[in-house]
Amino acid sequence: MLKVGLTGGIGAGKSEVSRLLVECGAVLIDADRIAREVVAPGTPGLAAIVETFGEGVLAADGSLDRPRLGSLVFADPDKLAALNAVVHPLVGARSAELEAAAPEDAVVVHDVPLLTENGLAPFYDVVVVVDAALETRLDRLVRLRGMTEDDARARMAAQATREQRREIADVVIDNDVPLAELRARVKDVWADLERRARAA
Repeated sequence: MLKVGLTGGIGAGKSEVSRLLVECGAVLIDADRIAREVVAPGTPGLAAIVETFGEGVLAADGSLDRPRLGSLVFADPDKLAALNAVVHPLVGARSAELEAAAPEDAVVVHDVPLLTENGLAPFYDVVVVVDAALETRLDRLVRLRGMTEDDARARMAAQATREQRREIADVVIDNDVPLAELRARVKDVWADLERRARAA
């Protein structure tokens, strides 16, 4: 099994790359999706978040109001750390379960947005960083995700810098390109990952 850590700044196109890697044959473990599962209504994770941040972070239907929680934590490092202390151990445990269930010869791609920030690079055989210029990322966040420019800049500022991410990368996928070109780049990376998996 080859354990791959996939990361990239918000708006860099990491989700698209993970989707393309799955098309190639990767087993995907998506930390964001797991992070949503572990704080679903009725979970101990959601109860712990309410205990930490109060009932104000709940939507009318009892689910987590992610935008409201996001606006609380992204501007406050202490609150962000408190949230991470609740969510990260739960995500780690579930990720380990899913990895253990993957075939022995699999290329397992862990899609981890905060891989750099949380010092997780040593836990993977290969770290792949999806990178794009700040202007490209800002445009995607505003145009495609409907964020305000201020909110987009705040989210980007709360993450590691491009330089910090590139420093831990074994492979960098530059994503300032059209989808067809990105697809070709991902296929090249996949061929490299398969080679590494066979060698391992």
